[in-house]
Amino acid sequence: MLFCQLGQAHSLREICGGLATSEGKLRHLGVGRAPKRSTLAYANEHRPWQLYETIFQQVLGRAQQLAAAHKRRFRFRNPLLSIDSTIIDLSLSVHDWALYRREKGAAKLHLVLDHQGYLPRYAVLTEGKCCDLTPVRPLDFPAGSVLIFDRGYQDYLWFERLTQRGVFFVTRLRRHAHVEVSRTHPVPDGGPILSDQTVRLGCQRYKMRSELRRIVVRDAGTSDPFVLLTNNFKLAASTISRIYRERWQIEVFFRALKQNLRVKTFVGTSPNAVRIQIWTALIAVLLLKLLQLRARFAWSLANLVALLRQQLFVHRCLWSWIDEPFQPPPTLDETPIEQLCLKIA
Repeated sequence: MLFCQLGQAHSLREICGGLATSEGKLRHLGVGRAPKRSTLAYANEHRPWQLYETIFQQVLGRAQQLAAAHKRRFRFRNPLLSIDSTIIDLSLSVHDWALYRREKGAAKLHLVLDHQGYLPRYAVLTEGKCCDLTPVRPLDFPAGSVLIFDRGYQDYLWFERLTQRGVFFVTRLRRHAHVEVSRTHPVPDGGPILSDQTVRLGCQRYKMRSELRRIVVRDAGTSDPFVLLTNNFKLAASTISRIYRERWQIEVFFRALKQNLRVKTFVGTSPNAVRIQIWTALIAVLLLKLLQLRARFAWSLANLVALLRQQLFVHRCLWSWIDEPFQPPPTLDETPIEQLCLKIA
């Protein structure tokens, strides 16, 4: 399944055929022979997808250790995490279990992105109709973390629980939210920050006990300002604005995942097969991130996937190649070959 992701295989037949042409080079992986198409189809349907989730967590631990040694592009002491979900379209005629709309099937990938290395820290696949908040509410984030999410995750009870646990968040406030202003803080004149207020959300039905902070920021790209909501009162308003702009990185991650790996078309039709393919795509992302973190060459994810696909079964040093990808491999010593030719003669 990793060959499906990194080799851009479109079907089970292409996976098995591609591996069969390289059987002699698979022995270092402990694979004596390429699997048959029926064997791979049976494994995708019956092998538990939780196994791949366990492997994902193991690879994630190694990637986090390597990412901790690298400096962030946006310097920030607290752990910075983005939360979002993306729809994965499925053919309803083939995946009849993934009913999303009347004539459309879909699954939803919920993801927590760690901005230390931009690694997927938590992922879960649900049906397309699943609410974004359902998989996120049970998660236990460490105190001091800063969560970034959009307006689809607004839940006053969840906000209260995060505040009590010492977890910070930055999000956008819904336009029709009921807001009661407690205090107004001074802001610099002529800057992008238009207002900074301490507010309390809710109405008579339910009003939050914890006070929050509402910041209005002028957006240079549009004429309308955007309103931010956070429970952090220590950071400057400009820093809160920069933190929310970092949420775009999870959109970049979803786009790179769909453009470079096999999460749009699936080689199996059962729910288990779809989950396996998505988890192997996330494992492949972690492996690519590991290569990016170790390489001295400035790889983009798309370029790394494209060139790595051509080097999958080439016998050469991986670490030398990712540092200098356009340098030829070292030449072989010709002396033993010459001696062998003399003996044959």
